[in-house]
Amino acid sequence: MQNEIEFPETLSDAIKYFADPDRALQFVASIRWADGKAICPVCKSTDAGFLSTRRLWKCRECGKQFSVKVGTIFEDSALGFDKWLPAFWMIVNAKNGISSYELHRSIGVTQKSAWFMLHRIRLAIQSGSIIKMSGEVEADETFIGGLSRNMSKGRRKRTITGTGGAGKAIVMGLLERSAEAKKSRVKLKHIANVRRATIHAEVRENVTTGTELFTDTYVSYEGLTQDYIHKAINHAECYAKGKVHTNGLENFWSLLKRSIKGTYVSVEPFHLFRYLDEQAFRFNERETDDAGRFLKGIVGVIGKRLQYAKLIGEQTSGGLPPSGTWQAA
Repeated sequence: MQNEIEFPETLSDAIKYFADPDRALQFVASIRWADGKAICPVCKSTDAGFLSTRRLWKCRECGKQFSVKVGTIFEDSALGFDKWLPAFWMIVNAKNGISSYELHRSIGVTQKSAWFMLHRIRLAIQSGSIIKMSGEVEADETFIGGLSRNMSKGRRKRTITGTGGAGKAIVMGLLERSAEAKKSRVKLKHIANVRRATIHAEVRENVTTGTELFTDTYVSYEGLTQDYIHKAINHAECYAKGKVHTNGLENFWSLLKRSIKGTYVSVEPFHLFRYLDEQAFRFNERETDDAGRFLKGIVGVIGKRLQYAKLIGEQTSGGLPPSGTWQAA
């Protein structure tokens, strides 16, 4: 009977669908082992038998027992798939994100567990694509941080050491335009500064030489004309001259900040790259339906693991992510 039930299209359907532990296990196993043969994580043998009473597999070669969670973001989690899979569905399909408090109330786990779950899911939907952008590309940067007027006098004195973006995290974005509606895609990175050397290095690493590059008139973008067809828009005069504009990224920044300020309120700089992963994924997959986004994201659970001790202790110098890689869905 299980196989006759259609795959869910809505969150309500997903909750009902994955409430059946056998069906949920079968679904994750099909993602984990596409050919249907369970692989022992110890000896890599494909000769394993399923222990239905414990929902585990036992390797006939080395005798070790293992679950479908091993080697995924679910490893060592005591929570069942009836909570994990609806949580995954929620975060990839919520336009402005899901806070840990909202998730803990929705699926019945502690706020701490919900916070850890969300970070593991963000790891799953991170791809870090190395494919360079081409065609028409917009480049821009934005600053993420609290407003000075909302800070206490003491914190304002500690945090605000200059003007503009002083004391804030810097996010650089690249947007590859597409002739098709809703097909443009973004790549994001939390960078240390907006100096010319930093900006040029990121552009050259991620954009194909000869591409039409559109930026504002910020001085750090000067000098890119030798490798790109670089055109800049002066925002003091106007926001667009034909196709010369950065309006695509400006639109994305509004979505990103709405998510961070409206849903998450406060984001630690050393966790910022995970929230960039989340928003980039949803933006790049916005043309698909809810089920499509879920299926696209869920395949990323394999081969990724995030331990709590590492998560809370991974702050690095300057607040940048340990990987230092571009985040793209």
